[in-house]
Amino acid sequence: MITITGTEQFKAWQEKELPPVEEVHAGVFSVPVPFINNPMRYTLAYVLVGEKEVAVVDPGWDSDEGWEALKAGLAAAGLTPSSVTGIVVTHFHPDHLGMAARLRAASGAWVALGEHEPRAESWGSEPDAFVAADRKQFQAWGVPADFLDEVSFHQATWAQMANLQEPEHRLADGELLPVAGLQVRVLATPGHTPGHICLVDEANGLILTGDHVLPRITPHISLETINQVDPLGDYLASLEAMGVGADMEVLPAHEYRFRGLPERVAELKEHTLTRSAEVLAVLESGTAETVWDVSRKLTWSRGFVSLRGFTLRLALAETASHLVYLAARGTAVDIAVPRSPAAVG
Repeated sequence: MITITGTEQFKAWQEKELPPVEEVHAGVFSVPVPFINNPMRYTLAYVLVGEKEVAVVDPGWDSDEGWEALKAGLAAAGLTPSSVTGIVVTHFHPDHLGMAARLRAASGAWVALGEHEPRAESWGSEPDAFVAADRKQFQAWGVPADFLDEVSFHQATWAQMANLQEPEHRLADGELLPVAGLQVRVLATPGHTPGHICLVDEANGLILTGDHVLPRITPHISLETINQVDPLGDYLASLEAMGVGADMEVLPAHEYRFRGLPERVAELKEHTLTRSAEVLAVLESGTAETVWDVSRKLTWSRGFVSLRGFTLRLALAETASHLVYLAARGTAVDIAVPRSPAAVG
C-alpha cells in the first residue's frame, strides 16, 4: 500500500477540483496546469529553484487557462515566466510538452527532452501521408470500417504533434540537469514513450516520475509510439530501475504525491503481467485473428463496447503492445501486428 503525502491534491482529485500550488520542499513547487477536456483534468508541473536559475518540469497542456495557472504557480514561488532558465519535459505528449513553446517565448529558456524521445520531424512533412498511414495501420489491425474514422488520427493531430516545441538539449541517462544549484539526475525510463525520463533529486529525497509511475492508474503502453519495438518490455525493464527512489517521496505528473514506490511498482508489474496472461489465453483459445479480435475478448472496466474514439484507439494499441511483448518472449503469435510508417518513423 502506498502512503498519500499530497493530501490536498488527493482531496482535490476526489472532489474533481484543481489542487492548490504547494511548496513540496524548499525550492520545489508543484503547480497544477489544467488538461483541457480530459478526465485527467491537470498536469502537475514542478518548479525547481536553483541558484539564480529556475527549471520548470512538464509545463503542461497549452491553453490560455493553463498559461494563467502556470504564471500563478510561478508567482507563488516569487517568480515570473522571465525567471525560468530551463524547461525539462519527461516526454513529448502534449499535456507535458504543449506549453513549452509559450513558456520559452516568454522566458528564452532552453527546452530539454530525453535523448531517445521522438522529434517533431518524426511525424513527417505531409499531413495527408501521415493520416493515410495511420489509418492503414488500424485497418491492418482488423478495425471495422465503421470505426476507422474515430480511431485514426486526422490532420489536426498531425498539426498538433508537428508544432510542438523542438528541444535544444537532449538528456542522457545519469546526466545532471544543467541548472546551477540543483543536483537532479536524469533516469531513463522508456515504455510510456521511447525516451521518457524520470528525475531523481537525491539531496531532497524526491523522484519526479512523469507518467512512468502514477499512484492510481496504470500508464498507457502503446505499440504505436514512434521508434519503439517492444514498449511493454521496455516499460517492465524501466520499472526495475525505480529502486533508486525506494525511500523517496514520489512526485508524479498526474493525480497526487505519495510514498511507497516499491509497493506501487510491484502493483504495476503484477497488473501488466496479468494482462499479458489474459491476452495469451485469448491467443490459445484460437478465436482471434486480428488485434481487434483480441481486444474485444479482453476485460475492460466498462466493457469493450463502451470504448469509443481515442479511448478505443488506446485500447487497441495497448493490446498490440502485449502481442508484440509475448512474441518477443517466445510465444507463438499467429496474429500479424503490422505498423505503419507513421508509427515506426
